[in-house]
Parts: sequence; C-alpha cells; structure tokens
Amino acid sequence: MPTFDDPLTDSAEASAALRGLAHATRTFTNPADTYRVLGDVLGGIRSLRQVVDQVARAHLIHRARAHDDDGSQTVGASAALAAADDLLQSATALDGVEQRLDAALGHSGRIAWHPGGPAGGLAVSPPPAAPPPPRWVSVIFLQGDEADTVLELIDRNGPDAGIEHLSQWDYGEETTGAALENGYVYDKPPSGPADKVATAGEYTLTYNAPLGHVGLLRAYHAPPDPALSARTVTVGGPASISDAGAAVGSAGGAVGAAVGISGGAALGGAAARAALRQGAARAQRHDWFSARPVSSTPPGTGRSL
Repeated sequence: MPTFDDPLTDSAEASAALRGLAHATRTFTNPADTYRVLGDVLGGIRSLRQVVDQVARAHLIHRARAHDDDGSQTVGASAALAAADDLLQSATALDGVEQRLDAALGHSGRIAWHPGGPAGGLAVSPPPAAPPPPRWVSVIFLQGDEADTVLELIDRNGPDAGIEHLSQWDYGEETTGAALENGYVYDKPPSGPADKVATAGEYTLTYNAPLGHVGLLRAYHAPPDPALSARTVTVGGPASISDAGAAVGSAGGAVGAAVGISGGAALGGAAARAALRQGAARAQRHDWFSARPVSSTPPGTGRSL
C-alpha cells in the first residue's frame, strides 16, 4: 500500500507494480480488459510526469548542498543543475507520451469486442510454406581432351574462372527445358568422393583433374517432379558422351558436341541458339547417351554423368 509520504517505499512499490503489470499483460484472455489497463497506465504516466518534475525541483532547491566526492561544491552544484535539466526534458517528453496514450484510449473505447476464439474470431492464415530447396540442372559436362582446356583454366585462374567460361553454354530456359526432358535434374549436385566442388551464385562446378572431367550445374527453383526423380540409373549405366568424344551431362552439352564445340570454344547470340536447334534435331536421330561409362558418381545420386 502507498504511504503518500515516504518516496523510497512508494517508489519501490511502484517499480514492483510495473514489473508485475509488464508480466501480466503478455496475454489478454478478454481483449476488452485492454481499455481498463490503458486507463490505469494513462493515470500512471500523469503521475510519473509529476514525479519527474518534483525530483527535478528537489535538485534545484538543494543544489547548495551538492558536492562531488572530492568535496567540491562547485562541481556538485553543476551536476545538480545538469540532472535537473535532463529531468525537466524527460517530463516534457512524457507530455507527448500522455497525449498518445489518451488518443489510444479514445480509440479503444469505441471498440465493441465480440466473443470469439483466441484470435478474436478472425481467420488467421497459416504462415506460407517455405519454398522447396532448389534442384540442379546439368548445363554441360566435359571429359578427356575436351575437359583439359577447362581444367587448365581452373588450375591457372581458379574455379570462378571455370564457372564463368562454362556458363557460356547455358542458354537459360532452353537448357532447363532440355535437361527436364532428358531427366538431367538432381536434388543435389552429383559428385564423386574425389571430385572438387565450387559454387558461385546459381552455378555449381564439379571437377576432377586426375580423372579428367568437369561439369557445370545451375540451380533450378521449380517444384520437384516425381516423374523426373524416378529417371535415374546406377553407376555403370550409359554415360553421356558423343561419337566425337565430347562428353556431356545434358542435352545442352550434347548440342555442343553435335556442332563440334570444343572445351575452350564459346558460342553466343543467334549463332548459339541456331547451334542449339541444329544439335537438338540431330540428337533426335542419334543416341548421344550410348557410350562407355565414365562417371565416378556414387550410387543413388542420379543419372551417371
């Protein structure tokens, strides 16, 4: 209970009461109770404004008794004046708080709360489902002589240079469509235990200099297709290399082999798209995936590259 004449006791009780109120207002079973709570808080802010103003006045009235730890009255009086100034500015700031709370109380008083569930009868939409993790489409896969140029580039300038070079064979939606049609879509970039993997943006590079192969994959953010997931083979199945000796892990890579693109060459613009269409037509007449197995990919990671 307040004493009304002992500031130490009453300030301690006020602090404890505010701590209790902060804990109690974490949840409201009846939202109509918020109006009464706001009214009490508004009254408390008005009293707090008076308290701060009176504490400031006490610093001013008794500043002649103020000294610092070394006994300097000048320093102590200056500190008392500074404290009073900050307290008066705090009291002015509380005037704005009081006005906002008063306005909020008026708005709250115009609400007629209806009975309902925990959310007040409102239909609360569940949070959106997290987007599925990206899958990976094969852009190009090279081995042997075709891979040597790229592997030398990687050894000389690093994996990022290899990614930048091989990304020239990425024709966007056309590459994605060809990979989807041929089943070269993976839940994660396929790689063997001795392969090295590097990522830059949406591209992932897998390469193995001793075995002489390198491949580039791109993240694909469409939902997984169960039909595509079933189109896998175990290690030792048909490998994707062409009669010309240019190994590829997707239809885009097969097109590169079909038109005679070497590991160090690049196509762009209209010429690249024309080559893609030409190679795709030839791929329909020839099985690009009927050569000897070359993959070091462990079982269960998708079609052998």
